[in-house]
Amino acid sequence: MPDTTSLADLRRLAAAYDVVPGYRGHDGHDHEASDETLVRVLAALGVDASSPERIALALAHVELMPWRRVLPPVVVVRQGTSAQVPVHVTHGDPVDVWVELDPEAGGGRRELSQVDVVVEPRTVDGRLVGRATFEVPDDLPLGWHEIRTDGPSAHAHSPLVVTPQRLELPDRLREGGVWGLMAQLYSVRSRTSWGVGDLGDLAELGWLAAHRWGADFLLINPLHAAEPVEPLTPSPYLPTTRRFVNPLYIRVEDVRETAYLSAADRALLEWAAEPVIALDDDPGPIDRDAAWAAKRAALEVVHAHPRSAARQAAFDAFVEEEGEGLREFALWCALVERHGPVADWPEDLRDPLSDAVAAAAVELADRVVFWSWLQWVADEQLERAQRVVREGGMALGIMHDLAVGVHPEGADAWALRDVLATGASVGAPPDMYNQQGQDWSQPPWHPEALARAAYRPYRDMLRTVLRHAGAIRIDHVIGLFRLWWVPVGNSAKDGAYVRYDHDALVGILALEAHRAGAVVIGEDLGTVEPWVSDYLSERGVLGTSVLWFEQEHDGRPRPPESYRELALATVTTHDLPPTAGYLAGEHVTLRDRLGLLSEPVAQVRAHAAAERDAMLDALRERGLLGHDPSEREIVEALHRWIRATPAALLGVSLADAVGERRAQNQPGTDREYPNWKVPLADGTGRLVLLDDLFTNARAQSLADAMNE
Repeated sequence: MPDTTSLADLRRLAAAYDVVPGYRGHDGHDHEASDETLVRVLAALGVDASSPERIALALAHVELMPWRRVLPPVVVVRQGTSAQVPVHVTHGDPVDVWVELDPEAGGGRRELSQVDVVVEPRTVDGRLVGRATFEVPDDLPLGWHEIRTDGPSAHAHSPLVVTPQRLELPDRLREGGVWGLMAQLYSVRSRTSWGVGDLGDLAELGWLAAHRWGADFLLINPLHAAEPVEPLTPSPYLPTTRRFVNPLYIRVEDVRETAYLSAADRALLEWAAEPVIALDDDPGPIDRDAAWAAKRAALEVVHAHPRSAARQAAFDAFVEEEGEGLREFALWCALVERHGPVADWPEDLRDPLSDAVAAAAVELADRVVFWSWLQWVADEQLERAQRVVREGGMALGIMHDLAVGVHPEGADAWALRDVLATGASVGAPPDMYNQQGQDWSQPPWHPEALARAAYRPYRDMLRTVLRHAGAIRIDHVIGLFRLWWVPVGNSAKDGAYVRYDHDALVGILALEAHRAGAVVIGEDLGTVEPWVSDYLSERGVLGTSVLWFEQEHDGRPRPPESYRELALATVTTHDLPPTAGYLAGEHVTLRDRLGLLSEPVAQVRAHAAAERDAMLDALRERGLLGHDPSEREIVEALHRWIRATPAALLGVSLADAVGERRAQNQPGTDREYPNWKVPLADGTGRLVLLDDLFTNARAQSLADAMNE
């Protein structure tokens, strides 16, 4: 498309679909997407921009699209704010418009009044269409309501979501300085774990952290489900679904029916457990496949045991409440059991609405029940864990983590194919730590399709994750505003941002968190426009402040009193080595060894050393550090630095508490590094089991520092 007119039209079309042609990078420079990249991103959105003629047709279509609908697909407003809703009918036709209120908000009906907004009618598909404008009043309660219309050409309905203006913090958090632990649950094993930290360990870790150390929350990695059969994807940030839980974390012995097994069946459990319990003392990479194979065999035995009438009724109620989403996920698990990865499935099974899938649901009904039962069992253990840690004294309890997206061949990609885009994956543009950009291989939400679905898949996911949560951390929260789309065939750096309706996504998040009584933290690191953090703060969503990233314009460490109040402040993050390793420059050594640097290693190492030395100087200036400190003293001084900030929440990595040096994850790698497989150990590589954690002198010393 060489001519200037075509290029201008391509950018108009991109803007109409919220594709952003350029962005300001971490280097302070503006970067423009190529025309080819824009065409490919539009194609992933289902828009053909392959020629000037196709672009013209697409522009005409997008302009008329609202006029073809009686109502918008969904209306999301803030409580206390009125809104105007366009209603399209045959020109001159009468129309009645009203709201049916959410039963959870008391129910009832409210008539809407038409307002005097003059819009000229338009001819759409051979029909003269007029627009009437109605006002949603500002006094509607929070909830999921329904706008309804009636008239000769206007029988329609559309969800109306009234969201909180602001998510208010609990009183305890307004005082500031509330601190808690950050842990990768799979890495925190006890002597009764089956090779992987589990929900029983979660309850014990949280209770002890509250009771002995005074911690008020426990942030854990995403517990989203992985594959139902081996091999399991190690990354908790690349799940098959974000709505349901990984049964790998179930504590088999805590399932009620286990207590009533026969001696023969109990022996089967013991035989399954014996080899993987032995792995708890193995310092090597965590073997999820072995752990899950053993647990799955044991859980099959427990599932086969009859449940009492009350237990069966509770299970049935859970299945009914979770509805079609759970049935689809359980069926997907059963299909993977039968046919292997989705790529190996017969073609007719890849469409969840096909006759073949309906037939498979009947044939595999028993397996669907099993996979649904696993979710019920996991939900029970999550409920218990949250109850136990709150009873132990935590102000918030468990803080769950929500991943950015899902595996491209996972359950969500199969069941939610109508609201996920194909032809592109989510990633991130180049930044200081990942200078070649990142491609996370995850299919993004399709903005228009998600709106047409009234954001219900998003809402249902949030409700499940929030059900037993005191707080939720939203990984890469900028994804609620814009996502970096990498078209298939492009490198990670050759992508473009696609914008989302952040008012709707953040508003619904705030509404569901309000209903659950949970605090929301957004991970707003990386390439984030400054206004985004201000907007999140206005809505009551906390940001994230990582000490190493908090710098003044001259590169010096930001003084603690200058940190944000509405934030979770931490020294490190799971995408960096623990603080002991970071101080030693191991993040540079590792990236150099893996070929992830685009600048000379000496230059990057010098920058890291200067950053570290500037921080140590700042600690000394504050009287937090002597002139010949030990590694432990430096780590504690860094935590005293964040303790001096006004941040509402302070996070302490459990890896920092025990002196671990190895990173849990190296962004930009797959199998080149044992990502998400590193068991909790101290600085010498000696394992630290949960049984010994609270007698660990280094951990106790850091907890004392946080309680000063």
